[in-house]
Amino acid sequence: MSQKVSDHLLERLREWGVEHVFAYPGDGINGLLAAWGRADDDPRFIQSRHEEMSAFEAVGYAKFSGRVGVCAATSGPGAIHLLNGLYDAKLDHVPVVAIVGQTNRSAMGGSYQQEVDLLSLYKDVASDFCEMVTVPEQLPNVLDRAIRTALARRSVTAVIIPADVQELDYAPPGHAFKMVPSSLGAPQSAPVPADEDLARAAEVLNAGEKVALLVGQGARGARQEVMAVADRLGAGVAKALLGKDALDDDLPYVTGSIGLLGTRPSYELMMRCDTLLVVGSSFPYTQFLPEFEQARAVQIDIDPHMVGLRYPFEVNLVGDARETLTRLLPLLGPARHHSWRKQIEKNTARWWEIMQRRAAVDADPVNPEYVIHALDGLLPENVILSADSGSAANWYARHLRLRGAMRGSLSGTLATMGPGVPYAIGAKFAHGDRPAIALVGDGAMQMNGMAELITIAKYHREWEDPMLIVAVLNNQDLNQVTWEMRAMEGAPQFLPSQSIPDVAYADFARMVGLKGIRVEKPGEVVDAWEAALAADRPCVLDFVTDPAVPPIPPHASLDQIEAAVSSVLKGDSDRTAMVRQGFKAKVQELLPGHRHRADRPGAKERHPD
Repeated sequence: MSQKVSDHLLERLREWGVEHVFAYPGDGINGLLAAWGRADDDPRFIQSRHEEMSAFEAVGYAKFSGRVGVCAATSGPGAIHLLNGLYDAKLDHVPVVAIVGQTNRSAMGGSYQQEVDLLSLYKDVASDFCEMVTVPEQLPNVLDRAIRTALARRSVTAVIIPADVQELDYAPPGHAFKMVPSSLGAPQSAPVPADEDLARAAEVLNAGEKVALLVGQGARGARQEVMAVADRLGAGVAKALLGKDALDDDLPYVTGSIGLLGTRPSYELMMRCDTLLVVGSSFPYTQFLPEFEQARAVQIDIDPHMVGLRYPFEVNLVGDARETLTRLLPLLGPARHHSWRKQIEKNTARWWEIMQRRAAVDADPVNPEYVIHALDGLLPENVILSADSGSAANWYARHLRLRGAMRGSLSGTLATMGPGVPYAIGAKFAHGDRPAIALVGDGAMQMNGMAELITIAKYHREWEDPMLIVAVLNNQDLNQVTWEMRAMEGAPQFLPSQSIPDVAYADFARMVGLKGIRVEKPGEVVDAWEAALAADRPCVLDFVTDPAVPPIPPHASLDQIEAAVSSVLKGDSDRTAMVRQGFKAKVQELLPGHRHRADRPGAKERHPD
């Protein structure tokens, strides 16, 4: 029996080591579906509830495995639905390959059913490589280049295969004119900067008295080297959100996240430093970096396309973070001023005290900061965390201390709603032996998270460790936008756009065979986390939280504070509660430090002698 193009495509994926394809069926890929049947479902076809979720699952798989993520969809609407997840991968520099169907070649240009110009549609999201296979001999080269390019450039690539081509008998490229043979493999390399560039960078860093490091996901493989450089220079280290798991949060000089969702010590670190070293990050918010001409700056990035952005760097080093720092370290002299590091450590220690106090503030009914803060001490040592966009990302950024083998991610640059749950599903297919926790708002849960609970129910028995917890912050408000309206526009909450229904998320989880717990009182929070962590199946925790707890940054500008006050004066629907909760949260930053607190809100505190 002859091998069809679709058969060879799956065979080639197996040869590349692809084990999972996150996909949704449709007649534009009927030939591939038939081939999957003949191949005994190898690689595994992982069925989502929606093509966008397939793309997000591929992104989550790639982020947490370090391997290429592969997703597939039918022509027309299926291919369109993949786009949001693919843009998430593109903007976060994650290797994902999309395989999409297309109408028969004979129908192209005829305004046929589900005919979309996919080459034009995908030319931006898959700008590094996007090709359509029109003859069998073209397939291996196109697929190989798509995978190799996605891995090499940490980007999205696309392979478009018309439905009739999928059914053709496969023939390899011949040793002939205008044939393009191909081969497997993506060789690894670790580029390093030139010696003279390293010397220039060392001169800048050695001259500094108040050195700050900013690390991103590109520094994840250079943990020991970052620590060594920070100690040598007496520096503090702030982390971009995509690099939250790049360095342990319990190191006393790690100030935590930076930016709109960041911490006060990270903000102070940047505002007071005289020297900046950025490693593996394209953090976009210039206003949270030092004032121009305040600091001399050095950047390290593996991608020459990404250097020189965001700040007027004096030296740009193109190279692998680990190898570059290894070569840079012997050129660095010891820190001459230790008061800078001591102040950083003092600010950071005080910040964690403030976070504990803010978590202990009473709310109606449950403080969302407490929900996440309570998880911090319960995190399994090998947990994989995902956070959705919205106010949940604030609490993930500020209250969870990642350390050791813990991993975490979110939609960093696109900041799209919806990836929290599918990221966690992708993580479970990458590491079925590790627990996963998704932190999501009720808006994201209603948008698509509830449907993906069905996907979890379909597959969880295959995972060695069944733990997958979906924690929903249920405040019946699209909370991040509500607060952005208040702080940035001075506009009151617009209920027709912001108010959303209270949904029985835990009941829905139980209906599809998962565990579900609804939490309506602060005293139930820790017990709920412990029950979910001990469950024999995935669990949904429905935390009913207070929308009046402000997620605006603790270093909010005077303009932002004035705008929020303006929204009250204009008749904000939640004005009494937001003023009360905002005041209670802010006052925690003004109290003296080193207080001994109980673990749960409402417990009596023991004051210092």
